[in-house]
Amino acid sequence: MRKATLYAVMTAAAVSMAILSGCSGSQTAATTAAETTTVAETTAEETTAEATEAEEEDEENYDTGDASMDNTRNQDEIGENELLVVSFGTSYNDSRRLTVGAIENAIETAFPDYSVRRGFTSQIIIDHVKKRDNVAIDNVAEALNRAIDNGVKNLVVQPTHLMNGLEYTDLVNELAENSDAFEHVAVGEPLLTSDDDFKAVISAITDATKEYDDGETAICFMGHGTEADSNAVYQKMQDMLKEEGFDNYYVGTVEATPSLDDVIAAVKAGGYKKVVLRPLMIVAGDHANNDMAGDEDGSWKTEFEKAGYEVTCLVRGLGELPEIQQLYVEHAQAAIDSLK
Repeated sequence: MRKATLYAVMTAAAVSMAILSGCSGSQTAATTAAETTTVAETTAEETTAEATEAEEEDEENYDTGDASMDNTRNQDEIGENELLVVSFGTSYNDSRRLTVGAIENAIETAFPDYSVRRGFTSQIIIDHVKKRDNVAIDNVAEALNRAIDNGVKNLVVQPTHLMNGLEYTDLVNELAENSDAFEHVAVGEPLLTSDDDFKAVISAITDATKEYDDGETAICFMGHGTEADSNAVYQKMQDMLKEEGFDNYYVGTVEATPSLDDVIAAVKAGGYKKVVLRPLMIVAGDHANNDMAGDEDGSWKTEFEKAGYEVTCLVRGLGELPEIQQLYVEHAQAAIDSLK
């Protein structure tokens, strides 16, 4: 095994220590690139954000798009430099291509000296896509083994996680266990890490919905939510939206707080006549299509309609936005810079 130096571009000392303790027998250095604004000890929302989608799709009666149009990025002949983009994943083919695929493409364009490859963390989704579409997507272990077999020396991993939670920590630990196989390993930050990240995301989502900002419309974003402390990112996003003057923008979650009831109450208090719904998630998978935009009772769409609002649903993941793609490019750049 080659001696490896593991550079982790992260946001909390707790995560850095997780790397250090995970690399027994190797010399490890951790580099911190930004001040922390979120907690690291809790679950990443995307771990369960789409987990039900593959379980519920055994009897699909809708079209998720052409899987053959998606580049699974599991090719060999990688070379010495690899940039592995790690995502939870989605079985919605069009959304996967337009979000995760678009982020991967942006990273590939920005770093021509690196071969960009893909790894998903949800085995449920990987198995479902394989069974339904006969399309193979690497999980993280398979992607790392592919890198090792191809003789990769410099491995940079950029996750598309929304926040710094348990799934991100698990990824860092898995990389630490394999770090001796590479000369250098670096890990980029999740989307919402620093205050500047929050500001960049706010700029992106408000610009993407500005055509609906007519003074009569409440623009509501649906996140997944978690019972863990990392759920605080949603309230932080709400607070910063208000601070920047976006009083008609609201953030809620499917499974935590602020809840749908909280958002409806806030919209009523604002006296708005119309509502626009959009997911605060990287992909537009099961939650966006069903919990947000579905026609069944209990969806955000139907509950707002029951409350008397005209509702417009924008079923598009954050990953479709060029500004979000660029933010991941910047995080990957910081990880690459840590290798120097």
